[in-house]
Amino acid sequence: MAGSGFVEIDVHGMNRFQAKTCIDSALKRAGKDVYRIDIIHGFHSGSALKEMVRRDYRCNPKVKRVELGLNDGMTSLVLRDLY
Repeated sequence: MAGSGFVEIDVHGMNRFQAKTCIDSALKRAGKDVYRIDIIHGFHSGSALKEMVRRDYRCNPKVKRVELGLNDGMTSLVLRDLY
């Protein structure tokens, strides 16, 4: 995680509680060098995780904005802009 600028988390196969715990932990550990957390939630097995991520983290104080991924199975939490 250190020095990379972004963190990638794969929550495939997790239930909502497990995924939220994992994402919350990553947000808590994210230092000043992390500007984005990419969450791979998948989309073939339903949309519960995708909807949870996009809904629950929109108003999180550490998250500046939620961006939809280029594929439907990923969502990015932007913590700050790079400029």
